Amino acid sequence: MKYNSFVVFGLGKFGQAIADKLLESGADVMVVDHDEDIIEQYSSKATSAVEADLTDPAAIKALGISNIDCAIVSMGMSLEASIICTMVCKECGVQWVVAKSGSERMGKVLTKIGADEIIYPEEESGIRTAKRLIASNFLEYFDISDNLCLVEMEPKDKWVGKTLKDLNLRQKYGVNVIAIKDGSIQESVNPDVPLKAGNPLVMVLHKNNLSKLDKTIAL
Repeated sequence: MKYNSFVVFGLGKFGQAIADKLLESGADVMVVDHDEDIIEQYSSKATSAVEADLTDPAAIKALGISNIDCAIVSMGMSLEASIICTMVCKECGVQWVVAKSGSERMGKVLTKIGADEIIYPEEESGIRTAKRLIASNFLEYFDISDNLCLVEMEPKDKWVGKTLKDLNLRQKYGVNVIAIKDGSIQESVNPDVPLKAGNPLVMVLHKNNLSKLDKTIAL
């Protein structure tokens, strides 16, 4: 589902990263934090920037968030503030509440009081980094589903100068090249254009083919 209006509670590194990305996309974003200096930084770029005590239900209700599509509760280590913001958001009718959690126990608590989605950023980052390191030829690795993954990798020397049609990666390794990066992202991939060194490929493949592709491209 697409959301157009957001409120971000808590402007630590995680909250700021989300708020900045949403603002870059042109979304309507309210940011809320107890730190006056941080709120001052966002006052000129967010739709609304409010200093508030995130452990005070009355202060949260006073924000007028009933028409907000999606709330991001990003105080991962503050259970009290996370609980109160999540509960008030659901009481006010916010459609979708995403809550950051620092532990599985905290995640379960937030789910029980109404959070629609729980994010474990440190755990997810750790898993993604481990997978990238294991598959050493890949620049990035992302899970898409239980069976599919997305990887980004530099074309190997033996691939440079050859076209995707020449390499026939889909038939050999079950790889579907969906984009090529050359400063920007070429979303429309021409199979007849020779690959260039330094232009990473973005590919989708079945996880069963991951180790085969990694071993093959290492040669």
